[in-house]
Order: sequence, then C-alpha cells, then structure tokens
Amino acid sequence: MGLLTAVTQGLVRGADRMSRWTSKRGPRSFYKSRGAKRTGVTVPGRKFVQIKEMVPEFVVPDLTGFKLKPYVNYRAPAGTETPLTARALFLEVAAPAIEKDFKEGTFDPGRLEKYGFEPTQEGKLFQLYPKNFPR
Repeated sequence: MGLLTAVTQGLVRGADRMSRWTSKRGPRSFYKSRGAKRTGVTVPGRKFVQIKEMVPEFVVPDLTGFKLKPYVNYRAPAGTETPLTARALFLEVAAPAIEKDFKEGTFDPGRLEKYGFEPTQEGKLFQLYPKNFPR
C-alpha cells in the first residue's frame, strides 16, 4: 500500500515535488546542513557526542510585570513623532552647548570641533560630499 500511495502522489502532485531537497534543486545559497550549528562531534563508531560548551545558551530576561505585549496590531495608529532632520539634531545637540559658551564668553569660532563639527571628511566611511556628488 505504501508504494502504491507514493506512486499515486508522485503522479498527482508531480514527481519533482517528491524528490529530495538537495543543493542541486535549491538556490545557489543553499548548502546542506547550513542552517544550524553542530552541538557536538561524531566519534569513531558513528556515535555523536554532545559537548556542553557547544550547546547554545539563550539568556532570557525576567518579564514578570512587563506591560508590553510582543505583538503590534497592524491597525495601531501611526507614530506621531516627526522624522529627525539635520536642523532638529543640531538644535537638540550642539545649539545648547554653543549658546551656553556664547553667554559665558568662552565661544571660539576657531574651535568648532568641540561641538561636533568636522572640517574635513577625510577618513570617514560615509563622506558628506563624495567625489561624484555634483556641487
């Protein structure tokens, strides 16, 4: 009965769906047994020995009394916070320090590095004005 059932399923569903999932059938990024790390080693005699240090340990915080739920409904209202712009960031971070120094009389326009200003973009991973940027 098992053979007849397998043949019937192969004819109805298509023989290709019944074949094994291998690297030849999968995408280029598929490699067999790539999904999870091994938690031990295979020793002679085809025995698998589990090593305690190789078993992943999940650290989960204690969530007793935690009010938030792990699910956000898709009908939840959109956030009301406006997106952060360069001007808003400057007004929040650098402007209070500049204003304080200006009132105290210690503001020096030649030392703007103190407030986060960088005169050159050399050595930066993401440059403000890359070479192909039209000025």
